[in-house]
Amino acid sequence: MYRYETHLHTVESSLCGVTPGREYPAIFKARGYDGIFITDHFIHGNTRPSKNLPWPEYVEAYMKGYMEARAAGDAIGFKVFFGIEEYFDGDEYLIYGVDKAFLLAHPDIPRWTREQMISWVHAAGGAVIQAHPFRDRSYIRMIHLHPEDIEGIEGINTANTANDNLAALCYALRYNLLIQAGSDTHNREKISDMNGGILCEKPILSSADYARRLRAGEKPFIFYPEALFDHMDGVQVHLPAEICESGLWKMLPQAEIDHWITEAGANAGESGGQPEGIIRQIVTQLGACLPDH
Repeated sequence: MYRYETHLHTVESSLCGVTPGREYPAIFKARGYDGIFITDHFIHGNTRPSKNLPWPEYVEAYMKGYMEARAAGDAIGFKVFFGIEEYFDGDEYLIYGVDKAFLLAHPDIPRWTREQMISWVHAAGGAVIQAHPFRDRSYIRMIHLHPEDIEGIEGINTANTANDNLAALCYALRYNLLIQAGSDTHNREKISDMNGGILCEKPILSSADYARRLRAGEKPFIFYPEALFDHMDGVQVHLPAEICESGLWKMLPQAEIDHWITEAGANAGESGGQPEGIIRQIVTQLGACLPDH
């Protein structure tokens, strides 16, 4: 199996990043990974380059973290792939399979909508994964869900709470969505056995190769720390939510979300804890659990 980190930020290109891109390859290689995706925050999100730069200069500055990571990876024979994390209204998307030429060819990107983003990425052969769809943070006013137009969701993000991750898994089960896992790494000091990511039977050759495989319906296996879900006492979704179905947005009643959780068997038991093995059970149903588990 080949092991990859799918969600990672650098200090050069993400305002919230802490670690330089060049430091990541050696760390991940030493931990047995075969590659990493650099997914820095893009123009609508917590990006480090000034959003007032002329577009070619912004793109050049945005690519810096990836380019430095890739150079360091090339020097030690370690794969570093380019990705993007884009933000809209509390919802964020991981984009794979596009490159610098794509960015330079679309100077209207700073004005793109979610729908334009998905359309343009798909037209270029890329893939879109909604990151941490049930993240509950102070800056998020509402959950926005896209079950139909994209390749899948980040079912487990190990920088998020167990509650938010289990809610995402219940959502994925309800809509039979492809899932991937990632660590949302910003700081080398947070790289540990508590990280998550994907496992593939065949090596990923490029970001475009991964996008092509996602679009073809190939489901990566995921790894994650099972201890992340210890001591849970039920799933609680506090934010209001809306969902896009058949191109139309509609409010999602809390009762419907509660029904997904019940259907998945993820309600807290009489003892107050999560049913034993429920995470693995859901991941297995979604086809993302290794056969020997």
